[in-house]
Amino acid sequence: MRAVGLLVLAVLLSVSPAWAAELVLFETPTCPWCIKWHRDIGVRYDNTKAGHLLPLRRVDMLKPLPADIAALPHVASIPTFVIVQCGQEVGRVVGYSSEASFWRELAEALNEAGQPDGC
Repeated sequence: MRAVGLLVLAVLLSVSPAWAAELVLFETPTCPWCIKWHRDIGVRYDNTKAGHLLPLRRVDMLKPLPADIAALPHVASIPTFVIVQCGQEVGRVVGYSSEASFWRELAEALNEAGQPDGC
């Protein structure tokens, strides 16, 4: 985990403070993998570097989608983590199996998103 954490930190530090994005978690209250993510990572996510740069927004898939994200590409499985900047999806992590894989996949999604262009 330490090496993966350092990789994520390196990617996040390369992102400009103007990133102005959020990490949208699509979930349901009874999803076992969502519950596992909250237990493993969610309880401290807000206090991580990722949490400071990509504030977490939780969306219950059993309720109507908020209007500002309703036009995002379809979410087929939960949990799905979508990096949203200026109302547009710039990265996605589908599923959750372990803490190490989550941080690795989040770093990859951020790397693929590249530097922000601004809104």
